[in-house]
Amino acid sequence: MDNLENSLNKNELKVLKEVFVNNQPLDVIYEDNHIIVIVKPQNVPSQPDSSGDIDALTMVKNYIKEKYNKKGDAFVGLVHRLDRPTGGVMVFAKTSKAASRLSLQIQEGLFEKTYFAVVKGTPKKKKDYLVNYIKKDLRENKASFVPMLEQGAKRAELSYETLQEVNGLSLLKINLKTGRGHQIRLQLSGIGCPIYGDAKYGENSWNLKTTNLALWAGILRFKHPTQDKFMLFKVEPPENSVFKIFHMEKVI
Repeated sequence: MDNLENSLNKNELKVLKEVFVNNQPLDVIYEDNHIIVIVKPQNVPSQPDSSGDIDALTMVKNYIKEKYNKKGDAFVGLVHRLDRPTGGVMVFAKTSKAASRLSLQIQEGLFEKTYFAVVKGTPKKKKDYLVNYIKKDLRENKASFVPMLEQGAKRAELSYETLQEVNGLSLLKINLKTGRGHQIRLQLSGIGCPIYGDAKYGENSWNLKTTNLALWAGILRFKHPTQDKFMLFKVEPPENSVFKIFHMEKVI
């Protein structure tokens, strides 16, 4: 597998094009005939929702329509999602073949997503694998731990590693095994280390209007849907975030 690795160099990871859709910047870091990889801004939905706010999927569609002068609706496949407060690297499919093959990789556990989080305190275990059963209340838009046999319960698994500690905060590297809504936020709060800026699962004293959630999708790795090579993308968090107190260049 290693000999198939296609890790983009620093020049290739620079933003290829920044466009504005409804005054929101869209950073495109890779594009070919089958896929497009972007940096989703924080506090932007992955897809249309009840808020009516501009979303990443629509932004990508509009970008493709403008770039290729397409008439009507452009096909863009939503392969995976990031929660609204979470920013970072996302891949979208530009063809139905790419969408189905990337979705299959997710089902088979071959689609690797690595997140970074700044949490309050320090986990008792430097490394651990967390397994819980959770259920999301759609009306309240909040997840909670529930018994395994409760109706609607879903198994949630992730591993984490503590990388750095600064001023009562810790930087964690997180690998998702499952992709449940609010999973990382709930499970880290469950071990006594809520994510910085998370008033929903952490402390009410954090004001989300001025403090972004310190959860970032920093690394994405998958096999190209039509080529025999693996793609690896790494994106650092915004410089104006709490991540700046850590040495992110050493971990991404």
